[in-house]
Amino acid sequence: MIWWLAYIGLGMFAGFFAWLLGIGGGSVMVPLLVMLFTAQGFPAGEVMHLALGTSMAAILFTSISSIRTHHAHDAVIWPIVFRITPGIVIGTLIGTHIASLVPTKTLGLIFTAFICYVSVQMMLNIKPQAHREMPGRFVTSLVGAFIGGISCLVAIGGGALSVPFMTWCNIKVQNAIGTSAAIGFPIALGGAMGYIWNGWATAGLPAGSLGFVYLPAMLGVAVASILTAPIGARQTHRLPVKTLKRIFAAILLLLAGKMLFGLFTAP
Repeated sequence: MIWWLAYIGLGMFAGFFAWLLGIGGGSVMVPLLVMLFTAQGFPAGEVMHLALGTSMAAILFTSISSIRTHHAHDAVIWPIVFRITPGIVIGTLIGTHIASLVPTKTLGLIFTAFICYVSVQMMLNIKPQAHREMPGRFVTSLVGAFIGGISCLVAIGGGALSVPFMTWCNIKVQNAIGTSAAIGFPIALGGAMGYIWNGWATAGLPAGSLGFVYLPAMLGVAVASILTAPIGARQTHRLPVKTLKRIFAAILLLLAGKMLFGLFTAP
């Protein structure tokens, strides 16, 4: 029961701040899931894989709610979604396969490096200037493969990469965010399937695991985040988001650092 409450609390926290600040829920979920899984005595060599896979599966459910909201506000540019999705699916499958071969400590380093990038971006409010139009189908697919692959290695919905890319390609910020939310669904779907498939034959995983997806944590986090995400979205225009982003970026760095310390000091 204690662990169920912890998963629900994590989901409420991640869902609220993900929608309030426009960040990927995985940036919060992964380090905290690693700490929770370690405390439960899960295999030290697989805690990072389980955290990434579980986070991707949870994002799959929250992305549906996000798509509905942005589509209702006509913020999703569907032709871009359809053009970039094939590359994203290929990228996620390759990314999850690579992740399954990479040791937990190395994955932790990759995740922490990405969190540093996201945190600096949030602290400095870096936004790329528009320089060009959207590329053709082939180049867009290549970009999608890159976004999908990186997203699976760090368990994010892709917004930290796809929003800057679309903004650079002269897409309005509101449409870039809405379109990124729609792109998050194939990223999460491909990522979850990839982590399930690549972890299927791994021995010693805890009971309740489906490959590298730990179902009790996925359910607790997903249900709670779906409930709190709309609350965070409504507070976007009421709270000092810029200030909160800087504070939250510092929290992300602390969480990632704590996770990394735990991974490298584990027996």
